[in-house]
This record gives sequence, C-alpha cells and structure tokens, in this order.
Amino acid sequence: MEDPRALLLARIVEEAAASGLADRSLRQLATAIGSSHRMLIYHFGSRAGMVSAIVEATESAQRDLLLQLADEVEDPTDLVRLLWQTVSSAEMLPFVRLFFECVAITGGEGLTEPWVELSSDIANRLGVDTNDDELRLGVAATRGLLIEVLATGDAEAATRSLERLLEMWSA
Repeated sequence: MEDPRALLLARIVEEAAASGLADRSLRQLATAIGSSHRMLIYHFGSRAGMVSAIVEATESAQRDLLLQLADEVEDPTDLVRLLWQTVSSAEMLPFVRLFFECVAITGGEGLTEPWVELSSDIANRLGVDTNDDELRLGVAATRGLLIEVLATGDAEAATRSLERLLEMWSA
C-alpha cells in the first residue's frame, strides 16, 4: 500500500507544476487536487512544510535520474549532456519552473550539497578527478542555464552555452 502522504504530494506536485503555486492558498490548492486544506496541514504541517516537501520530492527525483543516467555512460560529459537533455525538455520545464518558484519561497537552503555529494560519488565511479568547487560550479551553471531557458524559451542557446562550459571543463 502506498503512503497517503506520498500520493497526496504527487498530486500537489503535478497540480503546482501545471498551474503554479505562489498566488494560491492551501485551500485553493487542496480544492484543485480534490482534497482539503486540513489534509495538507495534517501531512505537511504548514504551507512552508508543503513547499519544502515539493522541493525535496522534485530534487530527489532529479538525483535519482542522475544515478540512472550514470549507469548508461562512461564519460562524465555525456552524463551532463543526458541530464541536461532531460531537465531542459519541454515536458520537464513546468517542474523546473516549480522548483525555482519553491526555491524563491523557501530560500533554497541545503539544495546544492546533495548534488555535490552525489556528483562526487559518480565522478569517483567514472574515474574522474574533480573537487567540490568544480562540482558546485557545475550545479550553479546548470541551474542558471535552466533559468535562462525558462526566461527566454531558448533551450538551444542555453545548450550551446552548456557545451561551451563542458569544453572549458574538459580543457
């Protein structure tokens, strides 16, 4: 049997990705997913708790994706390209937008370190010598390019910039 909180969170994430979160009350969001604001409060404690759960769920799914993709490649630049191709796709952009909306609401504390740790583990598996500063720069650059895609709709230009970053990284 699936966890009721997890099921509710999945519905919230889908709805918030489709229609946004910032201007909506818990009551409005609960109505949109066929629940009640009391259930949201029961499972998440508050609006801030719900937003934190959304960020945690979306980030966890993206890190799981990175792990899956890492099993498919031997070259770290191919891994970055595969991840970028997925996260910058039209299908993912509503979730990317939701992620940044939630970061704006919560302040985004603690979101980079899990990526740095996971990337370090994957780099070690791939036999790549790197350090946390380089990995943090990669996370920040990728997030910045995702903001660019959201702001301009031009994924091609952002992809060219990512390719340039990979060239510089490999040099």
